Amino acid sequence: MKNCYSLAAALALTLSAAGTASAQKSKPAASALTTRVAQLAEQGKAQVIAWRRDLHEHPELGNQETRTAALVAAHLRSLGLEVQTGVARTGVVGILKGGRPGPVVALRADMDGLPVTESADLPFASKVRTDYNGQQVGVMHACGHDTHVAMLLGAADVLVKMKKDLPGTVKFIFQPAEEGSLPGIEGGARLMVKEGVLENPKVDAIFGLHIQAQTEVGRLSYRPGGEMASSDVFSIKVKGKSAHGAYPWLSVDPVVTAAQIILGLQTIVSRQAELTEDAVVLTVGMVHGGVRNNIIPEQVELTGTIRCLNKGMQQKVWAAVRRTATGIAESAGATAEVDITNYAPITYNDPALTSRMVPSLERAAGPANVTVQKAVTGAEDFAFYQEKVPGLFVFVGGMPVGKDPATTAPHHTAGFFVDESGFTLGVRTLATLALDYLSGK
Repeated sequence: MKNCYSLAAALALTLSAAGTASAQKSKPAASALTTRVAQLAEQGKAQVIAWRRDLHEHPELGNQETRTAALVAAHLRSLGLEVQTGVARTGVVGILKGGRPGPVVALRADMDGLPVTESADLPFASKVRTDYNGQQVGVMHACGHDTHVAMLLGAADVLVKMKKDLPGTVKFIFQPAEEGSLPGIEGGARLMVKEGVLENPKVDAIFGLHIQAQTEVGRLSYRPGGEMASSDVFSIKVKGKSAHGAYPWLSVDPVVTAAQIILGLQTIVSRQAELTEDAVVLTVGMVHGGVRNNIIPEQVELTGTIRCLNKGMQQKVWAAVRRTATGIAESAGATAEVDITNYAPITYNDPALTSRMVPSLERAAGPANVTVQKAVTGAEDFAFYQEKVPGLFVFVGGMPVGKDPATTAPHHTAGFFVDESGFTLGVRTLATLALDYLSGK
């Protein structure tokens, strides 16, 4: 028994020494690659900023990103990549085959701007105007998609220069219409998935990032599981009986009924949703009805959004909206037609993939600059990719150091601003995630 123990102990010591030696060999190799990524990202900093400024000055709305797509495709071709254009209308995909066989990882950036007139005092501020839904509007990169494109182009530059170190394939996905498109026109990640962007070659994992104007540059944040909410659009058509405004007893007033429905919907969040489990948002954003002050109309339409962070809660809220609207309408002698459409699923960071890649985030930004964040009730159609393959979506800081987030213009507003010094971290993050995933780290 003693001899067996001694033999086992000796074997354990040998294996431990071998493991330590192996770790010591792989650690410098990993460190060298991390250093190389950082060096290449720094070298490309000026070009990434130049791309961003060009794109910011020439924004395009969803499914109209022809100039942006041409710029992206031209650069990817100059790197020697296999390039596909016209994916989901204006999307571009570049494929980089590494020096050795291995898995396939995808990196994604969205390309579209928003119908917002820019107010920021920048030499490269957008002056673009276009027709949107029958209105003349300004066009602006008010959510930072220009920065996403520039950072992914920068990451492509880095990874091409490290091609021999890549055991596998990187798919660069430049996606149109993340913010949506005109009613009735399909686009964005949903259409890219439908058209096979995750196939040929089949993607094993996907990574994306988003600039965050309320987070200091140099910082990354993420959340395992439900990170961003699902986004659902609902419309409620309240149908009653029209009458002269002087004789309301002759009507079934859809205006009063709609008002009661709006108030009733608020109790879904305040009294029916288990908010200790996850957040829920229910907002009525549009009320349309009537044409004259003294005519009670026949119909009023309510339109709004629902945000949830888990599917079970989402199903409960949908049922509650239908029940509340139809029940209140019936009590008034009216009817309510409820339609609910899902715009984007929950942005769900695969827990196993997230846990595996946290060390990569820490290598890119430094452990002290990587934090777990609270869930966000905004939505992201990156979620459509995550429904098909494991994915991780990360936020990268874009706020000047020392600035108060409360005084920083939020996303989707005319004064939206990001600090360009944060772009290099975005490039490092994308390149490091791809390199580490393919290397099995």
